[in-house]
Amino acid sequence: MEKKESRPIAVIECCEEIPCNPCMSACPHHAIVIEGGIHHIPQLKPELCVGCGICVARCSGQAIFVVGQEQDYGVVSFPYEMLPLPEKGMIVDGTDREGQTVCQGEILKVMIAKNFDHTTVVTLKVPLGKEDTVRGFRFREDR
Repeated sequence: MEKKESRPIAVIECCEEIPCNPCMSACPHHAIVIEGGIHHIPQLKPELCVGCGICVARCSGQAIFVVGQEQDYGVVSFPYEMLPLPEKGMIVDGTDREGQTVCQGEILKVMIAKNFDHTTVVTLKVPLGKEDTVRGFRFREDR
């Protein structure tokens, strides 16, 4: 199967219909909309998303991720609010939403920015196809 590149794009996995809109307010490209009132689930306009990750850090429910594919690997960026922070180049276990190990991954970036509202955004390199499943990581015991 030939691999296509896909640009990084936000994935919204919000399932709570509660009054919340920091993701929509944070998006500088107006790629996130909440139709029908603030208590509805946000929707992504993919054609406007540039994969900047600001919404990832601003989502208080930690329900937004940025996923993409490079030539021979997948990437996923997610919020991380624990210590210690990982370091670029570390090999970790990529985990799904339930905390189950999905694959090994490599930390590509650890982003801390003022506009990220005290939330670190970690970008993990994973095997192709795993970027749609991996939603966090666990430090390996052999580190």
